[in-house]
Amino acid sequence: MEEQIQLLKNRGLVIEDHAECQTFLTATNYYRFSGYMRYFQRAPHLGDNSFHPGTTFSNIRDIYDADEALRMALIVPLTQVELLLRTHVARVIAHEYGPYGRYLRQDFYTDIEDRETTVEACLRDIDRSRERHILRYKGDVDRSIDYSRLPVWSAVEAWSFGTLSKAIERGASGTLAGAVAESIGAAKGGFPYRIRALVYLRNRCAHHNRLWHHSALDAGPTPNNVRKKVKRLAGQFHQRSVLDIIASLDDISRRSRVSEPLLPTLVQQHSRASAFWHGLAQPQSPLDNQN
Repeated sequence: MEEQIQLLKNRGLVIEDHAECQTFLTATNYYRFSGYMRYFQRAPHLGDNSFHPGTTFSNIRDIYDADEALRMALIVPLTQVELLLRTHVARVIAHEYGPYGRYLRQDFYTDIEDRETTVEACLRDIDRSRERHILRYKGDVDRSIDYSRLPVWSAVEAWSFGTLSKAIERGASGTLAGAVAESIGAAKGGFPYRIRALVYLRNRCAHHNRLWHHSALDAGPTPNNVRKKVKRLAGQFHQRSVLDIIASLDDISRRSRVSEPLLPTLVQQHSRASAFWHGLAQPQSPLDNQN
């Protein structure tokens, strides 16, 4: 621990409180924290890990803490929207295609090139479940699940969010997504890709991955009218920033009335001129920060 602190000092980091830094690094993986430090260093990709003059441990710690708080704040609305989607997927399938059998047939889904078909993902998640509402459909002899008797409202509760997203995107020859969007009152255009982006964001939060200065691989497409409205509130932001996904999450949450929008609170908590907000709105690689 002392070696790590001395290394940071040797690289030019100002450590105002030695004991505080020691306590923090005792509880926090140095490698995780280094992902934030790189944006305060001259050219880490070239091996120059020296800090920009005047950079303090508190500067970086404040960013780290704000990022952690954002991940925690996102868990509730993401969970509420996920549960909402499970409810409406089950409702739409049961009403339009019947609650049994059809939703677990290969021809119900339009699969793309994938190592695992949608049905295989659905069955895998069901087979892994140890919940009573799934186990009750196991036979007395071979203990295998009787899928023909398993209702869709039970099955969707066993699917991962990722599997649910695939089912929404590919179900009913591609028409399930529009039906679910209409059911919850959201725009149909790009709906399955918006859900995929929510899965992506949820997974980053669940695995405690950095959101600050992160360019999302699965982002949008957030409807233009939603994006324009949010930019009046929060200013400009890149379409691959997590703010774009949060804007989409807020829109779905507001329309379905499952939770309050998160962005207005973020705008109140963080100045647009702050380093934290800039890293959310305009994610960059450390390579872009060279002097």
